[in-house]
Amino acid sequence: MPISEWFQKKGKYLEVTPKTEKRPVPDGIWSKCAECGEIIYQKELVKNLWVCPKCNFHYKLSAYDRLGILLDGGEFNEFDASISSDDPLKFKAEKTYLESLNQSKEKTNLNDAVVTVKGKIDGRPVIIAVMDFRFIGGSMGSVVGEKITRAAERAIEGNSPLIIVSSSGGARMQEGMFSLMQMAKTSAAIAHFKETGLPYISVLTNPTMGGVMASFASLGDVIIAEPQALIGFAGPRVIEKTIRQRLPKDFQKAEFMLDYGQVDLVVDRNNLKATISKLLDSFMGGLK
Repeated sequence: MPISEWFQKKGKYLEVTPKTEKRPVPDGIWSKCAECGEIIYQKELVKNLWVCPKCNFHYKLSAYDRLGILLDGGEFNEFDASISSDDPLKFKAEKTYLESLNQSKEKTNLNDAVVTVKGKIDGRPVIIAVMDFRFIGGSMGSVVGEKITRAAERAIEGNSPLIIVSSSGGARMQEGMFSLMQMAKTSAAIAHFKETGLPYISVLTNPTMGGVMASFASLGDVIIAEPQALIGFAGPRVIEKTIRQRLPKDFQKAEFMLDYGQVDLVVDRNNLKATISKLLDSFMGGLK
């Protein structure tokens, strides 16, 4: 029998393997690492605090997720949550500043790019401010500056350590000079806080850039960075175009900044709370 006739006989060779129906993988079960492309079981990623178990890539966290990781039981008392930005310049580009604010508020359920709270780390009361990159790139406008300043003042009043977790693209230029003034305002607030002798720990996450890095983020008694966080003032591409030179490998990454003395520690997210707790013990002894 010619071989061509084999495939004309139904059921003899064409259906050797039963057909199986392809079932789609439900959304939210698996994630693909944005850095290495590894397919990760979602529950494993959450358990690992949103750090890729293969390449150690640290995903961005919302402010409330970050607080849940750092504070005992994820419990805290938030203050100044209702403060919201105005539009002093009536700024308009592709969309108005008010449109950008309203869209970010709806997306994040926040009124601006920083959350300030009182909580505890291993039983020790602390004042902590956490920036949220989802809100207009974590940019610092007048509200961010005001809330950081008030957090420092509350830490003074409560005789509490101050912790600020930064994640920002820099100053919010839709507010022009009002935004740039926050660099001096927050720096002055931190200087006033340091007169108490209480510790200020600055945590830099990916990215911490521009006016935030040029002010309060760089003024910590101890500056901690998460692995591979981009840290600096201007971005690498801007610098290369300005100086017309190739930059070193991993320029402005946390490990590079550690080698050149710009940060004190690079700490994996899974060890961050324990590291902060040890630092607070060192600064304050047995006081709680």
